[in-house]
Amino acid sequence: MELKDVQVPEIGPDEVLIKIAGAGLCHSDLHVLHMGDEWPFLGNTVGHEGAGWIEKSGTAVEGYDKGDAVLVSVVWACGSCRACINGRDNECQVNGSRLQFPTTPGLGPDGAMAEYLVAKARHVDKIGDLDPIQAAPLSDAGVTPMHAINSARSRLTAGSTVVVIGIGGLGHLGLQILKATTGARIIALDSDDSKLKLATKLGADLVLKSNKDAAQLILDETDQYGVDAVFDFVGVQPTVDLAMAVIAPGGAVRFVGLGGGEFTYSVGSGQAMPWGIDIQMSYGGTRADQLEVIALAQQGKLGVEVTEYPLVDYQKAFDDLEAGRITGRAVLVP
Repeated sequence: MELKDVQVPEIGPDEVLIKIAGAGLCHSDLHVLHMGDEWPFLGNTVGHEGAGWIEKSGTAVEGYDKGDAVLVSVVWACGSCRACINGRDNECQVNGSRLQFPTTPGLGPDGAMAEYLVAKARHVDKIGDLDPIQAAPLSDAGVTPMHAINSARSRLTAGSTVVVIGIGGLGHLGLQILKATTGARIIALDSDDSKLKLATKLGADLVLKSNKDAAQLILDETDQYGVDAVFDFVGVQPTVDLAMAVIAPGGAVRFVGLGGGEFTYSVGSGQAMPWGIDIQMSYGGTRADQLEVIALAQQGKLGVEVTEYPLVDYQKAFDDLEAGRITGRAVLVP
């Protein structure tokens, strides 16, 4: 990666120019970095978590004034295909495909790790009095957990028990969303003591070290029956194994982290997993998910643990993220 000077981008009639306040760093950005020349969009500006202020609006744009604080959507769906009309914009048929995630800023179009970003007006939402530096990670680190949790609401009933694995950028917001919107008992796991302390601070009912003993401890907490839902924000082999070891019959497993873990799904009476479980690999979220996240943040029920870095110190920020030195979310500030 390198920092370059470029021209301030021009906007079309249905677009807005956003003066970026902050851009969040995500492990997906590390995946891009590690791919190097194999990344198909090499040369574009990265950053898919962005917030800032409206600088200029296109001639066909209504409802936005210069200075309005906005959050940029992580999914740039077409808005008109069957999936989008049905409210599944993170499964857009036009700007995505069966095996390709929908268009995402910074993972194709130029992203938010810059002083300015261009987006279609329908891909930004006003955030009112929220600090856009603090709010920037909400577009992914807030919206992605919200979507995963919304997809499992039928299992998040009174008396349910849920497991949150990984109290990092996404996980610490997922924990807060569960706390604010469900009555579930929350068991939080991480391998880092500082993140377990954060989980306790954010209201987890039980915190456990993510190690070889964790599965049995969770089963002991549920009379060996298992938990109603697992949200795995890491996705490496040990966390995938843990999720599959503790899920109850009919439970929901949501793999959100992209750590490359695997499991075998066998069909038949000799399978090693409970009957009726619902497993999804979740990507991003919808416009509705984003509006819910913004509302929770405005009510003071959802907040990001932010470590700020000047944009010129991008390399230190990426190094700290890769080394696990960041609690919460790193945000680059132009």
